[in-house]
Amino acid sequence: MIAARWPIRLRLTLLYTLAFLAAGVVLVLMMYFLVSQSLLDAPSSRRDLLDDEVERRTAGIDETVRSAIEAYRAETLHGLLTWSIVALGAALVLAGVLGWFLAGRALRPLQQVTETARRVAERNLHERIGLTGPKDELRELADTFDAMLERLDRSFDAQRTFVANASHELRTPLAVNRTLLEVALGEPDISDDLRRLAPTLLATNERSERLVEGLLTLARSEQSVTEPVAVDLREITSAVLDQEKGEATRHGMAVTSQLRHALTTGNGVLLERMVVNLVQNAIRHGGPDGTARVWTGPRDGWVAIQVENTGPKLGTYEVEGLFEPFRRGEGRSARGQGVGLGLSIVRSIARAHGGRVVARPRDQGGLLIRVDLPARVQG
Repeated sequence: MIAARWPIRLRLTLLYTLAFLAAGVVLVLMMYFLVSQSLLDAPSSRRDLLDDEVERRTAGIDETVRSAIEAYRAETLHGLLTWSIVALGAALVLAGVLGWFLAGRALRPLQQVTETARRVAERNLHERIGLTGPKDELRELADTFDAMLERLDRSFDAQRTFVANASHELRTPLAVNRTLLEVALGEPDISDDLRRLAPTLLATNERSERLVEGLLTLARSEQSVTEPVAVDLREITSAVLDQEKGEATRHGMAVTSQLRHALTTGNGVLLERMVVNLVQNAIRHGGPDGTARVWTGPRDGWVAIQVENTGPKLGTYEVEGLFEPFRRGEGRSARGQGVGLGLSIVRSIARAHGGRVVARPRDQGGLLIRVDLPARVQG
């Protein structure tokens, strides 16, 4: 049970060492037996060379020689066994060291597969293992994994293309509907029923337009950044907070900030959308007379933006659902202007930039969200 929890490299090393130990024990026992038999046969061979007369005359001397031979045999076998055990122990240590390096070398292709799988888990489906070498079991595993990645890559690309194309196609009729409604409202002889219904239709149409724009942004953010540029989260966040002052006032939110330089690389437009979604989410769900705090700066080798707001209490199990498209947590306001894509877009943009999103409910109510991005390497 304990060995089952050990790393595979350690288990392979132990198997190599135990196999060497078994072979060494067999070899020592064989040598001991052969040498023992050789020493037993030596006196008999010598006696065959003596004739009966000489043997009778030297009977007393032969007994002395026999005793000496027995003592020499016992001493020789003891020395042989002792030094064989010492040599076997030294060779066993050497076998363990060599087994550790050989196991690492044998597992290197598997480490390559693991590293590729880790990068793929971050939505980099264009990555391939491309293992070279003989057509063995490890090569077949790597080729199978590459084929699976190819199918997944095509599937996700087709999905993103469909969402983008469908969103583009929907933008035109929605814009036409909005224009017709606005023109109709400007007519002096508009009917009372249409005048009462038009604001509702305009609000519905506007919500649909935001949904389409959100889907387009989500489709773009799922792709990796191809031409990253230097970006400072402090500058982006400061500009976004200035833009959202009116929104915060309308919702009765007090927004404070502590902005330090946070240099990273990426797509400035997407990163700005990420910050906008974080700030708007805090403002719209902060509750009446709520507060929000925004912070940017370096953090543990990364750069980060953290947005913390008041609001209704959330369970820990609810937080992950907030990042799913079109999902809201229990107790969060459904009267806002959002369409349920804001935090989904935040997470997608963060992943596209090699970052991560950390979220947790506050004890006093509300939510804390932090986005960590790779720090820009100065040089």
